[in-house]
Amino acid sequence: MANENVVTLTGVKKLYKMGSETVAALNGVDLKIDRGEFVALMGPSGSGKSTLMNILGCLDRPTVGSYKLLSQEVSGLSDDQLAAIRNKTIGFVFQNFNLLPKLTSLENVALPAVYAGIKNSQRLEMAKEALEKVSLFDRAEHLPSELSGGQRQRVAIARAIAMKPSIIMADEPTGNLDTKSTGEIMNIFRDLHSSGSTIILVTHEPDIAQAADRQILVKDGKITKDIITAHSDEKIDIV
Repeated sequence: MANENVVTLTGVKKLYKMGSETVAALNGVDLKIDRGEFVALMGPSGSGKSTLMNILGCLDRPTVGSYKLLSQEVSGLSDDQLAAIRNKTIGFVFQNFNLLPKLTSLENVALPAVYAGIKNSQRLEMAKEALEKVSLFDRAEHLPSELSGGQRQRVAIARAIAMKPSIIMADEPTGNLDTKSTGEIMNIFRDLHSSGSTIILVTHEPDIAQAADRQILVKDGKITKDIITAHSDEKIDIV
């Protein structure tokens, strides 16, 4: 179903009042992302890429325009409705991992299922399966403080995929990692993509963006480039 739109933005603007002026963080964005794509969003600081990511992730809503997520118009939904869609549809991976320090890896990964009201036995099985997918089941009972940065990010990825979301959104997921861990994390994203996951990744690093099928450049609140990336299926070696 490679031609099924999971994301459709039409004429999206995000406007902010700054004194007597109106500033457009996004200024007329049209974007379609199909199921199974691996997309990298790029742009300098202040370009609008973080605002675009927040709207795509239902963390914010556009001032003007339409956002359809899996064919559902979400731009006008309430905060509670957006939260429900986030939990069901989107798995997030953040630069700072955002793990709860007093919970084990397994408990952190199970959290989205807790919020979804899934019974304990089922959510633990979901969490175990997700940890196995990122080759970290042997650290299931470890606290975040007992893990390396790369291992923490693998736990965060497991948490993002535990509910089998329609979209995985990763915001600078390698920003706090060393070179070796960066390569490992990007190869996990490539493996997830190969398994059919739709991935939207925000990065300012061109070598990270090269892992994606498609690179979208945001500048001054607009999409200025949208190109297909040619790459092999070989494992990524970041140098």
